[in-house]
Amino acid sequence: MNNTIKELFERKSVRAFENKPVENDKKQLIIDAAIQAPTAGNMTLYSIIDVRNQEIKDKLAQSCDNQPFIAKAPIVLIFVADYQKWYDAFKYYQKDNKVRKPDTGDFLLAYSDALIAAQNAVVAGESMGIGSCFIGDIIEQYEFHRDLFNLPRYTVPVAMLVMGYPAKGQLKRKKPVRFDSKYVVSVDQYEHFNDEKIAAMFDEKAKNSNRQGGGQAIVDDIYNRKWTDPFIEEMSRSAKLWIERWQDNKKE
Repeated sequence: MNNTIKELFERKSVRAFENKPVENDKKQLIIDAAIQAPTAGNMTLYSIIDVRNQEIKDKLAQSCDNQPFIAKAPIVLIFVADYQKWYDAFKYYQKDNKVRKPDTGDFLLAYSDALIAAQNAVVAGESMGIGSCFIGDIIEQYEFHRDLFNLPRYTVPVAMLVMGYPAKGQLKRKKPVRFDSKYVVSVDQYEHFNDEKIAAMFDEKAKNSNRQGGGQAIVDDIYNRKWTDPFIEEMSRSAKLWIERWQDNKKE
């Protein structure tokens, strides 16, 4: 197993950091590595907001579901799906043509570009001993985050990465067990699991995780912590608004 594969298997989310900055050259390498990620049409359909201002970090710690460790992270990067730059370029260079406005397909391409770039940053950081945690809550609080970062119409915050050197306790923490590939990979067509295979999938994960209560305990935890928690209502509300703004062809 080479180092890259080993790091992918060992990487886990880090939510507590040593109280020291990440060196500027290493931070720049993380950003440059992100930009080397695969991108639709070599267009780089995203922007990266490097949050350095402590007051903004403090606000994000509150607006992203009250997670104080965000404010303490040495690096905070927001990956933004961005078709605004290309749309503006089309209008500038195609003066004699009527330029269509970005649509749903463009949104999905830009969204994918941003996520792929963010994962490149994670892998680059891991290779230098710099931990990371994805913060999906940046999708929430549509009005607040739109105004906080002055986001124009054809931009959507896709993910926030907080990064830094892991605290010792984080290094010792065991990585949560993932599902076995036989429950993730199907051949040629999607496999819709029956109840028996669903139960086997979660019972096996519970066994491998030494989780008491079997698959029922795992599903109950996610049901209560993710599926029915009030935060998902806000995330869905904001997600709808981000998409509606992008799709509203009546506005410029």
